[in-house]
Amino acid sequence: MEDLNPEEEGQHEILVRTYAGLEEVLEGEIRKLGGADVERMVRAVSCSGDKGFMYKLNLALRTGLRVLKPIKKFSFKSNDDFYNEIMAIDWPALFDVDKTMIFDTLLFSEHFTNSMFVSQLAKDAVCDRFRKDVGRRPFIDSKEPQIYISVYVRDQEVTIYLDSSGESLHRRGYRKEMVKAPLSEVMAAGILMMSGWTYHFPLIDPMCGSGTFSIEAALLANNIPPGIFRPGFAFENWKDFDKELFDMILESLNKRITEFPVNITASDRSFTAVELARENAREAGVEDDIHFAPIPFDKQPTPEKRVFLFLNPPYGERMQPEDIDALYGMIGSTLKHTFGGSEAWLFTSNQEALNQVGLRPSRKIKLFNGPLECRLVRYEMYSGSKKASKNPAA
Repeated sequence: MEDLNPEEEGQHEILVRTYAGLEEVLEGEIRKLGGADVERMVRAVSCSGDKGFMYKLNLALRTGLRVLKPIKKFSFKSNDDFYNEIMAIDWPALFDVDKTMIFDTLLFSEHFTNSMFVSQLAKDAVCDRFRKDVGRRPFIDSKEPQIYISVYVRDQEVTIYLDSSGESLHRRGYRKEMVKAPLSEVMAAGILMMSGWTYHFPLIDPMCGSGTFSIEAALLANNIPPGIFRPGFAFENWKDFDKELFDMILESLNKRITEFPVNITASDRSFTAVELARENAREAGVEDDIHFAPIPFDKQPTPEKRVFLFLNPPYGERMQPEDIDALYGMIGSTLKHTFGGSEAWLFTSNQEALNQVGLRPSRKIKLFNGPLECRLVRYEMYSGSKKASKNPAA
């Protein structure tokens, strides 16, 4: 059994969760930010750092969903063991009794079969510790909790985490309006980073929806930390929150913001979608970096030079199969005839519809957008024939 002192200064373990398929990109981000002992896991990356680094991760990460601080690891043989180990944690030293809580349980165990039961047992232990030490108990608030507690159970091994992020980090705070089934900001940022796109290349987001690809690209190009738009983080409700340190880190990140000239176009056949994207970009402070145009994809003008295209077409849940086939066929035809010499990345959960594109992808990556298994495919369009593009003298 291992007690992890939450008040201990210096380096401590940190776990950052992400979507399946984005682990490598997240690992690179954490290393670049200065993380130590970085280790890639399934849907997560572990590292070590101090309190300030934990603040920095929440503010600066583009592909992280939650930044977790483990506070205790233990083994158990019975429900009583589980309860007693959690009650033994000095919860009143971590947060005030007036703070509201929420519990999240991830379960891979034959001992427990119901995550709600485990969360309830953990909640009882926390509340009983407060009653014992303070005489009162904190309450649950599922809508606007202040303290997020995560319980991870594998077999009969348990790790208790304090979730420093609170709401998932994909909720940047700039998206005031959105279309149905919007693309996660974290997924969009991960796709952009995997593609190798930089601000040197023009970018077209031709089915922009609420503008996620375009906005995340503008944030990335200008080194704008995505966490600065959020109203707050859960760690601000911890007793050891250091506001002076947090403000210093925030100021340091803000000083690194650049203003590179970027060429980003967000377009959609829906005028409403384009205006929603514009409003979201305005909230993110990057409206001036993006050109907005209500243009159907098949009416796009031929670009003068190589561009990167990022497409997130409808998945098909609310469309007839023949309409989906026609849409993906149009995408392939437009890419081939309008965007010779360019590169397109298409993200979809409708793997059958990809066959209608009619182009051979040069890369195919499995990703999960929440519970949906998706494919990210890259198409490289050639000017003229593929043979001629590789051998100009042919």
